[in-house]
Amino acid sequence: MSVRSEFALPLIALALMAPTAALADSVPAVPAEADETEQVVITAARTELPASALPLTVDVIEKEELDQQVSIAGSVVDAVANLSPSFSPTRQKLSGAGETLRGRSPLYAINGIPQSTPVRDGSRDGYTIDPFFLDRVELIYGSNALQGIGATGGVVNQLVAKAPATDGFSGRALLQGSAGSGLDDNGLGGKAAALVAWRGGAFDVTVGGAYEKRGVFYDGAGRIIGVDGAQGDTMASKSWSAFARLGWQLNDTARLELFANRFELKGDHDYVQVAGSRATNTPSTSVRGSPDGEPVSNRVETVNLTLTDSDLAGGKLVLQAFFNRTRDIFGGSTASTFQDVSIAPIGTLFDQSANKSRKLGARFSYEREVADLLTATVGFDSLWDRTAQSLLWTGRDWVPPTTFRSLAPFAQLNLGLFDDRLRLAGGVRYEDVKLKVDDFTTLASYGSRAVGGGNPSFRDALLNGGVILEPVKGIRAYASYAEGYTIADVGRILRAINQPDVDIDTFLDISPVVSNNREIGVEVKRGPLDASATYFWSSSKLGGLLVLNPAGVYDVQRQRIEIEGLEVNLGVRLPVNGLRASIGYAHLAGRTDSDQDGVVDVDLDGANISPDRLNLALDYTRGPLSARVQTGFYLARTFMLSTNPTAYDPATAFEGYNLTDAVVRYETGFGGVTLAVSNLFDADYITYNSDTISVTNDLRFFSGRGRVFTLGWDFKF
Repeated sequence: MSVRSEFALPLIALALMAPTAALADSVPAVPAEADETEQVVITAARTELPASALPLTVDVIEKEELDQQVSIAGSVVDAVANLSPSFSPTRQKLSGAGETLRGRSPLYAINGIPQSTPVRDGSRDGYTIDPFFLDRVELIYGSNALQGIGATGGVVNQLVAKAPATDGFSGRALLQGSAGSGLDDNGLGGKAAALVAWRGGAFDVTVGGAYEKRGVFYDGAGRIIGVDGAQGDTMASKSWSAFARLGWQLNDTARLELFANRFELKGDHDYVQVAGSRATNTPSTSVRGSPDGEPVSNRVETVNLTLTDSDLAGGKLVLQAFFNRTRDIFGGSTASTFQDVSIAPIGTLFDQSANKSRKLGARFSYEREVADLLTATVGFDSLWDRTAQSLLWTGRDWVPPTTFRSLAPFAQLNLGLFDDRLRLAGGVRYEDVKLKVDDFTTLASYGSRAVGGGNPSFRDALLNGGVILEPVKGIRAYASYAEGYTIADVGRILRAINQPDVDIDTFLDISPVVSNNREIGVEVKRGPLDASATYFWSSSKLGGLLVLNPAGVYDVQRQRIEIEGLEVNLGVRLPVNGLRASIGYAHLAGRTDSDQDGVVDVDLDGANISPDRLNLALDYTRGPLSARVQTGFYLARTFMLSTNPTAYDPATAFEGYNLTDAVVRYETGFGGVTLAVSNLFDADYITYNSDTISVTNDLRFFSGRGRVFTLGWDFKF
């Protein structure tokens, strides 16, 4: 193994043995929880089989836990990052560029609908729906092609609120406010949201809306945090979201459902950034001002039509058709990239870009037991994504209109033997992908090169397989292999063409970034114990590495990437009634092939892999009272970014920090009252991304958010 195996292998051996040894004396023979655990179904896995029948590392953030984390941190991205030690520290900005799961990019989806824009990744896919409208979040760890393109690090599937189960009216409402430690007026925020549902016989209707205002963010030293005027920020912003669903129960087993979601987040556009100083360890800050151009924003519209039949010829049918449209506006400037002497004198031309994407997709799957022991799933996915990045003020195309088309049949088999104590699972997905790029001319800063369009394509079979051993209920071990894929950020490659006489068909290599994920794991879910340990390693021959160029813009380099890691999680219900303790740990190591000789030789940097991490939490629930205290320790890390084995770069070293959050909730009989405190001890720190990337750029030297109080009231009827 070429990526620090000497550290991971002994740990995995100890982790695998420890939970099993504890079982012999402490766990009852037939726990009450075993049957409930067995019934957990991960819809993102495209099967009705329970999670225990899959050779995957999966997690589900249920509604109560999701609401708890959102009250602390405010978004689904932060909720996932707080709970999963393999997820990188968030940037605390609107852009998620560099935020990874297991060292690779996750695919964000809403009910399986991809939210990413693979042709020109705007990295806004974590902010596409208000969490108020979600029922739960499913996490599948590791590279896989279950949902198609993009899940090289895993899948974050957000499931919308369930339809009403009984006739009549029902709903819920939320009011909340937030403030920093100093209770500064400009740091106050608030949110109001409501969802109303009605069901009458076979028909149901749900409508809802949410509005949130965010003030400026202060760090632990009482300074206003620097606003990211280029990539976008969540501080000093407003968001609006609307949700609607129509449902028709066609018969006892078949249902037709249409839902639509619209989400928009826009900066207030009344703060400008002031550069910090890395030399004096002074982070960037913000002052009142009027930035040029339009406010940074993102707008997402999604429409989905689904037909399900749970008993069609003895199997389950799912038909889905969807439309998704995004418009992401980035900050403007007189950067050298935008200059064109034919329009204005050099250094005076202001412009800003907008990423516009439109998706149309249709998906089909059918699952059925074909024998007493064998379950088969077959399906077909199709996706058309047309994306362009244009300049708002001059109308120029930075990235030309480009269409991504994917046609993908797939099949999965799951064989249960010896009363399901042993399972064999596997399948294949065949991707037929084509790009269509129109003729275009690059910006003047790239030489105004005329580029001939083209239709590059690829076809690839993506495999997965695994074995699951469950000798007794609640104890299972598994080993698996799965391939996931994405494409390198084509938009970044196209817009940077600076050579004459380029023809896309011969210039653009769209060979997929195929990541091979191998893992072994063990899980124990019996009685008071919920434990798991997973060791994984993944590689990609033609990775899509983000590399920062001198202009401060990320380019894509196709380099071999190898990542390995260890994840250990342990949860125990303590003897004190209602008390539960949990611990999670993740170790990640990643290297890339800098000289492209086929051998990895330097570390992945902070834009491509997260630090090791330890999570501790204590939960208490009794009667109307519930509470949680959690601490995340982000451990120090150094990077060897050259082939000299002793050349660790001190400028990119991550010092590490830890953050503690707390939340308490009380059910009053007329709704619930929640008080949450993030960064309880008001730690003053530099974010991981700022500490390890752009280490000569004082503008991108961002501190993390300080202590924040959030008080909320929600009511169900």
